Amino acid sequence: MKRDYYEILGVNKTATADELKKAYRKVAMQFHPDRNPGDKAAEEKFKEAAEAYEVLSDADKRAKYDRFGHQAFAPGQGGFGGGHASNMEDIFSQFGDIFGDDIFGNFFGGGGGRRGGGGGRSRGVRGSNLRVKLKLTFEEAAKGVTKTIKVKKYVPCTTCGGNGAKDKGSIQTCGTCGGSGQVRKVTNTFLGQMQTVTTCPTCNGEGTTVTAKCGSCKGEGRVYGEEQVTVDIPAGVQENMQLSMSGKGNAGERGGAPGDLIILIEEEAHKELQRDGLNVAFELHISFPDAVFGTQVEVPTIDGKAKIKIPPGTQSGKIFRLKGKGFPDVNGYSKGDQLIHVNVWTPQSVSQEEKEVLEKLNDSSNFKPSPGKTEKSFFDRVKEVFS
Repeated sequence: MKRDYYEILGVNKTATADELKKAYRKVAMQFHPDRNPGDKAAEEKFKEAAEAYEVLSDADKRAKYDRFGHQAFAPGQGGFGGGHASNMEDIFSQFGDIFGDDIFGNFFGGGGGRRGGGGGRSRGVRGSNLRVKLKLTFEEAAKGVTKTIKVKKYVPCTTCGGNGAKDKGSIQTCGTCGGSGQVRKVTNTFLGQMQTVTTCPTCNGEGTTVTAKCGSCKGEGRVYGEEQVTVDIPAGVQENMQLSMSGKGNAGERGGAPGDLIILIEEEAHKELQRDGLNVAFELHISFPDAVFGTQVEVPTIDGKAKIKIPPGTQSGKIFRLKGKGFPDVNGYSKGDQLIHVNVWTPQSVSQEEKEVLEKLNDSSNFKPSPGKTEKSFFDRVKEVFS
């Protein structure tokens, strides 16, 4: 069973961004692979801390985690997840600001020192995240849907394969760092000699330099283009919900990791139904005779038409409930209901004949309002709906 992310970092749920960062640095320093060579348990705790920080440092992911816990990023949620870094390369690539040219990075190799796993080289610059809006119908939001969308973004350059060079001969080992991506400096202090390691300023930690740039991408290793992305929308999403697709954002520069694609859900209004959280509401208007004698009517639902019986003597304001006819919980197994609010229609004008009939009925004691003790008030009905 996964541990609580706040517990992993040793902070409470009200921790600020700075407090989260400091806590992550502390835990990461304790279990850093360079400090615990060959210790698999320490490496797993290091990855665990990186996963926790990745979620809690992102406002959108943190909000989802606070609400739904680990279930928010569970497999099967339409292909969306927290985008957790699964290997050391990804961790150093994503959190370079944590492991950069500070005391942590200097003493233990840092993000620039380990990215790419090839003698300390990094893999270019990570691509930025993209945000797109996706409009869904009422039924699509309720049942889930698979959509293919066109996304305009930076994609890897096909001419150079993403390395930004004109040809293979245009890529040379960096003369400053000798291909390690790092430069070491020895400083004499009152404690003795101290060695620090920083990212190579010439190659920016890549270990190589490009002498002749690719003509198509101008050395960036990426070009602006378009990509078709298949999106699996889980059932139960709602307006303003954000879903994240890891690695589907802008391509990185010179082989850097791609960013994420953030999808903002927009929900089209239904012409008859209204959504209230997991519940669906419908306003049903019936005539006075139907309210008196009772009737059977068809009402719209998410799943199509449904027939319901209106019992004789139904009062205006009566609420009928269709169990399980609402929206599913996107992160759980519960399902809302459909609430049908009855309105007895009062004519705006009547003919002379209708007026005479109504005047006769008005004199009848049976048509005088006389609510019984068992008759529920408006407030009781509201409480019943939300109970």
